[in-house]
Amino acid sequence: MQRNISSTLPHVLAFLAVLLIAKVTLSIVFEYRNYIPPNFGSDFLRGREAYFWGAYGWAFYTHLASGPASLMLGTLLVSDRFRRSYSAWHRRLGRVQAACVLLLVAPSGLWMAYYAATGAVAAAGLGSLAIATASCVAFGWRSAVVRRFADHRLWMWRTFVLLCSAVVLRLIGGLATVAQFDALWLYPLSTWASWLVPLLVLEASRLMVPPARVLNGGNAARSPQMSPRRGLNESAHGNALGNGDNRI
Repeated sequence: MQRNISSTLPHVLAFLAVLLIAKVTLSIVFEYRNYIPPNFGSDFLRGREAYFWGAYGWAFYTHLASGPASLMLGTLLVSDRFRRSYSAWHRRLGRVQAACVLLLVAPSGLWMAYYAATGAVAAAGLGSLAIATASCVAFGWRSAVVRRFADHRLWMWRTFVLLCSAVVLRLIGGLATVAQFDALWLYPLSTWASWLVPLLVLEASRLMVPPARVLNGGNAARSPQMSPRRGLNESAHGNALGNGDNRI
């Protein structure tokens, strides 16, 4: 009985995590009605009209399109079941994901980070997130090319965790709203905490969980090279998707 619970619980938690990611992503996409066409009275676009019609606008709409797509695609690609059952599609979609993040998500997020409304701390956090995300994808792609699949999977899990910072940022903003907590330092701090904390959790899990069990729901890896690891941009329009506070 205890063994059944221990083997089922990771799958249940993974399913709930996917539902949470999907729900938050849909709520972010729903807000796009304020951006197409741009409504400069909306929270996020307020005060941005002076520089919107230029490179910022291009980065903004690129991010709107590529951010949710990369997050949902990443959710699929980190699935062990999908990788084992549809290995050819895993490789094809992995190439699409790498191109999407390297050519669209990260560059647009980095450009938008410079205009973070809450100041230099938020700008540095969002810019660092964009650079870290692109770096993880690049290392992950390189590891796959040289067939270092354990390293590849770890780098792509790091990428996924960084993309999920959009969800974490949104949750932080939502909790702050519910708690009616509006400290000036909260949102700049959130731009760092939303990706550093989950990334630290992922790295800590590698030390706490036996390598063959991490990310695999307790099942041993099928290949000596595939020791999986599991882990968990400014807003829907910041650095990967979205956050609860539109002033960042």
